[in-house]
Amino acid sequence: MMERTRKCAMLLVLCLGHLASSLEVPLDLPQPPTITHESPKDYIIDPRENIVILCDAKGKPYPSFFWTRNGTHFDIDMDPKVTMKPHSGTLVVDISGEKAESYEGVYQCTARNDHGTAVSNNIIVRQSKSPLWSKERNEPIVVREGVSLVLHCRPPAGLPPPIIFWMDNNFQRLPQSSRVSQALNGDLYFSNILKEDSRSDYICYARFPHTQTIQQKQPITVKVLNHSPAEERKPSFLIPSGPTSSKLVLRGQVLEMECIAEGLPTPEISWSKVSGELPAERTSFPHFQKTLRIVNVSTSDAGDYRCTARNSLGIIHHTIRVTVKAAPYWITYPKNLVLAPRETGVLTCRANGLPKPTITWTMNGVSIENSPRDPSRTVEDDTIIFTQVQIGSSAVYQCNASNEYGYLLANAFVNVLSEPPRVLTPADTVYQVIRNNPALLDCSVFGSPIPNITWFKDSRSSTLDGDPYILHDNGTLEIHVAQAQNSGKYICVARNFLGISVNHVYLQVKEPTRILKQPEYKVVKRSNSVVFECKVKHDPSLLPTVTWLKDNGELPDDERFVVDNDSLTITKVTESDEGVYTCIMNTSLDQDSASAKLTVVEATPTPAIAYEYPDPPTDLELTDQRDRSVQLTWIPGNEYNSPIQKFLIQYEDSLHHHGHWHNMTEVPGTRTTAHLKLSPYVHYTFRVLALNAVGLSQPSYPSRMYKTRPAAPDENPSGVEGHGTEHDNLVISWKPLPGLQSNGRGLQYKVMWRQKEVDNQWSSVTVANVSKFVVSGTPTFVPYEVKVQALNEHGPGPEPPTIIGYSGEDLPESPPDNVQFIVLNSTLVEIHWEHVPAKSVRGRLKGYKLFYWKEQSLHKHNSHHVEQHVLLFSGNKSHGMLPGLEPFSLYAFNVRAYNSRGEGPACTSQQFETPEGVPGHPSFLRITNPNLDSLTLSWGPPHNRNGHLTGYTLRYQTVNNSNELGPVVELALPPNETSVTLLNLKYSTRYKFYFNAKTNRGAGPAITEEAITIMDEALIHQPAVDVGPGIIEPSHPIARHPPRHPHHHKGTALPTAPAFGNVNSSLGEDGALISWEYWGLEKDVYVEYLVKNSEEEWHTEYVNGSQTYLLRGLKEGLSYRVRVVARGHSDQAVHHSEELLVTVPAMASRQVDIATQGWFIGLMCAIALLILVLLIICFIQRNKGGKYPVKEKEDAHTDPEFQPMKDDDCTFGEYSDSEDHKPLKGSRTSSNGTVKRGDSDDSLVDYGDAGDGQFNEDGSFIGQYSGKRERDTGEGHESSEAPSPVNNAMNSFV
Repeated sequence: MMERTRKCAMLLVLCLGHLASSLEVPLDLPQPPTITHESPKDYIIDPRENIVILCDAKGKPYPSFFWTRNGTHFDIDMDPKVTMKPHSGTLVVDISGEKAESYEGVYQCTARNDHGTAVSNNIIVRQSKSPLWSKERNEPIVVREGVSLVLHCRPPAGLPPPIIFWMDNNFQRLPQSSRVSQALNGDLYFSNILKEDSRSDYICYARFPHTQTIQQKQPITVKVLNHSPAEERKPSFLIPSGPTSSKLVLRGQVLEMECIAEGLPTPEISWSKVSGELPAERTSFPHFQKTLRIVNVSTSDAGDYRCTARNSLGIIHHTIRVTVKAAPYWITYPKNLVLAPRETGVLTCRANGLPKPTITWTMNGVSIENSPRDPSRTVEDDTIIFTQVQIGSSAVYQCNASNEYGYLLANAFVNVLSEPPRVLTPADTVYQVIRNNPALLDCSVFGSPIPNITWFKDSRSSTLDGDPYILHDNGTLEIHVAQAQNSGKYICVARNFLGISVNHVYLQVKEPTRILKQPEYKVVKRSNSVVFECKVKHDPSLLPTVTWLKDNGELPDDERFVVDNDSLTITKVTESDEGVYTCIMNTSLDQDSASAKLTVVEATPTPAIAYEYPDPPTDLELTDQRDRSVQLTWIPGNEYNSPIQKFLIQYEDSLHHHGHWHNMTEVPGTRTTAHLKLSPYVHYTFRVLALNAVGLSQPSYPSRMYKTRPAAPDENPSGVEGHGTEHDNLVISWKPLPGLQSNGRGLQYKVMWRQKEVDNQWSSVTVANVSKFVVSGTPTFVPYEVKVQALNEHGPGPEPPTIIGYSGEDLPESPPDNVQFIVLNSTLVEIHWEHVPAKSVRGRLKGYKLFYWKEQSLHKHNSHHVEQHVLLFSGNKSHGMLPGLEPFSLYAFNVRAYNSRGEGPACTSQQFETPEGVPGHPSFLRITNPNLDSLTLSWGPPHNRNGHLTGYTLRYQTVNNSNELGPVVELALPPNETSVTLLNLKYSTRYKFYFNAKTNRGAGPAITEEAITIMDEALIHQPAVDVGPGIIEPSHPIARHPPRHPHHHKGTALPTAPAFGNVNSSLGEDGALISWEYWGLEKDVYVEYLVKNSEEEWHTEYVNGSQTYLLRGLKEGLSYRVRVVARGHSDQAVHHSEELLVTVPAMASRQVDIATQGWFIGLMCAIALLILVLLIICFIQRNKGGKYPVKEKEDAHTDPEFQPMKDDDCTFGEYSDSEDHKPLKGSRTSSNGTVKRGDSDDSLVDYGDAGDGQFNEDGSFIGQYSGKRERDTGEGHESSEAPSPVNNAMNSFV
């Protein structure tokens, strides 16, 4: 009882602690320090810059800061090079004239005020190192063609380690393939070397990312001789060596294993996990399958991995044993507590790791064992419980979780305050929302104790609670579907016992924007005009703006398109105007849109006019010749009665596009000269065409050629873009200039880039005949300023515009934080998380992936599940739903951010349990052992229990030959039963059974079966059960049997489990029905039988997938040995049942057919008529009252349940009218067979159920006969005989 009370108290503490930690203390109230910024644990500094070690904190009063270095107090006043930033604890070390390594060490910041002390992590400060390559002289390497080769890089050790890549003298990466690849240590491996591998510029580069410096090794020369090439050979591993190796990796890190093989032909590498499957979503195979890379390693990744190298001559293997350990990681980290005096709260610090981390607590930076004793504080392992706290108990507690692979440190303060409520939401805030959309009204409050929040509207005194209002835990009031009547002033009231705070906000519900007159589909003749209407209705207080789109893009920049407030007009329509036009009406709160299609058709032809095409112009002449222009004159040709409308001037550039004419300009038909603007470095030839109402003339004869001088480009390339294809590069691309715009020979492009807000100087390279350039070794996903300038032999083009591009993305490096879940029902859970920091995305955030899987069902009989599912949510989502879950199950999930590169690390996996649901249907329902008056039902529990089974419900009813259903009998069965035998059923009757399981949530779906009781006179006699002296009771209509399993004796070699069970037989007029249960895997099952004591062979009957079989043709009067056998593929008996002895009665057929004999039917009718007359006489006598003498029962009768009638008064025994007030059908027989005192002794139930079919189909009376025993007053209780079964009554009559 005390343990239960303690658990309840802990639950209350956890609840209160959760509520208390949800408050953020305003900075004007007293509070212990909280560290807000600090440098990373492993802080690598640039020796060229001042050292800045971050430490910022908040608190009231503002905290003071102290530092330790290598475990001792660091007095910054003693070092003139070290200063602390004002209003901060950040250290700045001026290293001018000093060596940076002299300030290396382990630093820790302490922030302290009157209410407590917070401490930072241990910050290990180390200087980055990019040492020079040692000088060496590389002798040329001479090898035979076909052998393997390794070019060693051996870069200098740096901090952090350098990034290695191989390039040539032109700074181009050396091509790599499955034959030639770079190992993880930077060496270059050749599985077999070819003649074309000969070169003198194999150069290994090392890029030190912290200092952004690149160093190179001396070039290596390789000469390949092909006069005696190596022979083909099977693979062998270059790395790793030996048949096995091992590797240790920490949880959450990246596991990289490599196998590089040599051989001829080139071996192919493949990977597999010996002890399981590779995690497909976290696995990649870089370096042409030679490296196996698994990101975000988990403990399930431990095991043996095998790499296989194969070619046409052989195959080899290498096994790598991977061991996964784990530095500590949070399960639950402590959060700040704000408590009122005499309140209760809890700090919880739970972490996991491999090995299991040790949890230690400190208070204000001092071990909690050495801290002042506080009676309100109880420390229990990873939990601190605070009860009945008092003012002055405020402090900062530190939790440290550590093992040999790392540590975690978290600060959490306990702030004891007594503060009246204050509303933090700005007063008179106006919220605007469109009708039929949700409205959220904020009421952010603070107080200690936690204030209670209520909402009121306008001047009403009733609180807003219930539909349509939803009050959230954080005080926000939600109106799920806002309507116009919801507009008005809302009052938020926050109360605790110290006071009250009130805030007013306003809600304005606006009418939605709707397009009333939508644009319609138009078919317009070419050169005509068209108008699309778009009339809108909107809220008067919202100003709409209209935007028109063509094919989801902007309208063409053409004066023919005229946009008005409610229409779009297009004049002089052409074929290019065809498309879909969309009208978009926008307001500050919503928008509406509508679209229509425009189709342009040819104009209706007009009657032919007797006009002709004009003659071409003549006498083309070039005058006023300059570098960039020329004057062209001509003489018009004959107009043929149709005035010239205009002249079309065309040109040919024989230098760049010989044979192609291009339109240059048009002039009105009244002019015969044109001033033409020209481009440099073009060989022009001109011609003129005339146009009248009929059409264009033939071209004129070309003018003489005019060559312009070359010049610097006038334009720069268009379409300049910058994007990354790898995490460490930037691809700059552009659209090259056409030849006409090159303006001279030697067209090139100057590509310039610099990191935005970091680099002052531009880096540049000049390239030709390409449209892109790759910048390698860039930081991950940082903005770059990029520009591309055209230049030729005569100089550069104009200054190009600067565009912003981004280097390549990498996988996100941080998991989402503050992941929480809410179980909504048995199949739906809501997940919440906080967005990952923008810097840790390392790319453009595309969204979040929610991985979830079913760990197991909460029912002990269900198996373990590990199938994983994933849901995607867009980048602006911070919550999502998990639908379609299985009830009463344990699920696990985690959340990961992902960008275009892939997904980042997962947050700590959390588990939740879904509540119980209704169960599925039972797995099976079998009906066996059909007898004259009984059936045995066996069943299996549901596959989907969905909770703890509380029992089963069995309902059954009779079905007659016309498919009419009888009354329903319902039985409740306990959950641990798997079979039940129903007794006292009607013989030769069809029964329909309905069977379902139940949990605490209700009943599940039912399965149904039908069965028929058989007729067998050999089974008619059923003895009664003696339950006590003087009391005789028939068998209970339900007989439950525990599952029967064959027992194995010790020392006997038998199969581990029997394949057959419950083998039974029953005789019918058609033969012997054999039934059994079978659990084996073999499908071929046979029934075998032979005559007892005979030496003949077994007779075999094949069973077609059933578990019953009817043996026909058995001879009367003989006994048969019967068994059930399962055979395997070789026709050998794999399993067989125990033998069953079946005896066929000699006259079984005539006994069964007795009910069809005429004399039997007549006798039964006479007896039924006599009984009916006697009943009428008895009822008449009873109505007269009184008591009648009764004869003693005939105990010597062979059937003690059969009661003969008295000859003298036609009664059935002693009768009393003392309880005539009881209803005629009111008596019931108790479960032990006795009639309870006070029940009617004269019910028709004692003679037979008058309401349940007194006559059988053949007219025979099948009611039950019974009488009343003489009362024995000396025993002090009453006894009665139970009604005899129908079967015994029939036997008596026969």
